[in-house]
Amino acid sequence: MIQLNTKTLSYLVGLWLFAVAAAPAATLPDNLEWLTNDQDPVYASPDATKGGTFYQSMLSFPLTLRHVGPDANGGFRSMILGNQLYPVAAHPNTLNLIPVLATHWAYSDDNRTMYFRLNPEARWSDGKRVTPEDFAFTLDFMRSKEIIDPWYNTFYTDEIDRVDIYDDYTYSVSAHEPKPRDELHAHVAFIPTPKHFYTDMANFVQKYNWKIAPNTGPYQITELKKGKSITFSRKKDWWAKDLRFFKNRFNVDRVKYSVIRDANLQWEHFKKGKIDVFGVTLPLFWHEKATGPLFDKGYIKKLWFYTGSPQPSSGIWLNMDNPILKDRNVRLGIAHSFAIDKVNEKVLRGDYMRKQTMMSGFGDYTNTELRARPYDLDKANAYFDQAGWDEWGDDGIRVKDGQRLALSITYGTDLHSPRLVVLREEFKKVGLDLELRKLDSAASFKSVREKKHDIWWGALVGGRWPQYWGQFHSVNAHKPQTNNFTNTDNKEMDKVIEAYRAAVSHDERVRLSHELQQMIYNDSAWIPRLDTPFERIAYWRWVRLPQVPGTMIGGPGVFPFDYDGAFDSSDGGLFWIDKDMKKATNKARKSGKTYPAETIVDETFKPAE
Repeated sequence: MIQLNTKTLSYLVGLWLFAVAAAPAATLPDNLEWLTNDQDPVYASPDATKGGTFYQSMLSFPLTLRHVGPDANGGFRSMILGNQLYPVAAHPNTLNLIPVLATHWAYSDDNRTMYFRLNPEARWSDGKRVTPEDFAFTLDFMRSKEIIDPWYNTFYTDEIDRVDIYDDYTYSVSAHEPKPRDELHAHVAFIPTPKHFYTDMANFVQKYNWKIAPNTGPYQITELKKGKSITFSRKKDWWAKDLRFFKNRFNVDRVKYSVIRDANLQWEHFKKGKIDVFGVTLPLFWHEKATGPLFDKGYIKKLWFYTGSPQPSSGIWLNMDNPILKDRNVRLGIAHSFAIDKVNEKVLRGDYMRKQTMMSGFGDYTNTELRARPYDLDKANAYFDQAGWDEWGDDGIRVKDGQRLALSITYGTDLHSPRLVVLREEFKKVGLDLELRKLDSAASFKSVREKKHDIWWGALVGGRWPQYWGQFHSVNAHKPQTNNFTNTDNKEMDKVIEAYRAAVSHDERVRLSHELQQMIYNDSAWIPRLDTPFERIAYWRWVRLPQVPGTMIGGPGVFPFDYDGAFDSSDGGLFWIDKDMKKATNKARKSGKTYPAETIVDETFKPAE
């Protein structure tokens, strides 16, 4: 009898496990129709040049560099995921699939499975090849309790059935249920996770909190000054730089994000040329601040760019775990005293449009029959009375059983304070005391994710199709680290959400989407704010853009990375820095030389009226 010591046995078991993991798990079907796309138009400029540093700012320093787990779902996550590529992406103008990590893809007859052939050149930033095993590992990673992320745990368990590996470059991902073919990639074409990096998942949250994970995109973090700045550097030998849809993109050598914790202070840095681009969609900035000598003399340009993008779910989110907000009559009272039209006219110059339903801008998925509840103080008072808040205190605030009708609203930037001041004054007219709870952007979202809010003033950016499960399914209610900010726990709505997720027919999906928007409307725990089917930016003249200065889905192309959740259009990095023009502009400012003032209004993708 042969005896093996523990070390030898462990070694042999490890070899066996590796062999099992590396061995093909299945045989490819014979009838697959392999697809690719080398025909759709490119959208970058052939005039683009490489080099320079792009300076940007952020309101707060991220709480982690992880893309999953506690504190990961903040604004900086988009910078991290913007440098993680998908096997395929949607062309940002035609919406046809284009190759990214994969060169080809195919569909099963039952619309449950997508097959992918990886580009043999696809590499992680540490030089390791991207493999089918990375995608298989992703499934285990996202299901792991160690990441402490219930949303991902649930999605990758309930949505994804399995990953099959066929050879060194070919794999497939199967959903549990069939999906419409044009949506299937949004469910199964997920980004890979570097198996070779996450070698020990024990104590994952603390262990990987500040580790820089390998990525597949054009930039990697190269400098981290905690609390101050984060710098990305362009990979000079990036494996995808010469691919059709990546040529002439991701042009700057470095992208530096500095922490400037106040938007007005950010603006002052921008006017000094220390920040290259500034978003001026807010009327205060577009109409008032983005004026004066720097603009009149042509040093800074302005761009009004219309998009065809689905609109964010901008609204106020009422936490129904709050005893006051459990009562639907209270929520209806708030809806009818929500003076957002007055905010639009008084604060926002009337530039925006009243949002009517949760999923606006999604074509036929949008329930156009719905209309936001109008501002009507008589109705508001009647609903508050019906809820039992029919007594008034000496301070003009309603009282019930000795408790004042007082709620706080959580938000993350001073720029929204003027809007909320107007709303607060209108709420006082119906006896509601609204406390303004302003935190920095990261702390604000952290508080809401932990369900420590009464009302959240916020929005989520979705994908190309409406998504309901994360925000409204009961499995995500009454727990931290989920996006069910209203704590909606409606079993009937659950059934419709599950039917929507499982539906394959486009018509059925549309019908169920309309029904869900009606149910959200009926609950009145989410109340719509405003839509902005455009973006407005100011940028120094040395920032150069293509002739069409952006894309339909991505908007103006002045950002190096872009990440749109379930619908990643891979539209970032269209701009470049003209170093000679920067020198000339700075010299002109000193000498007094001027250029023609320039305000560009691009209506290429303006939605139909």
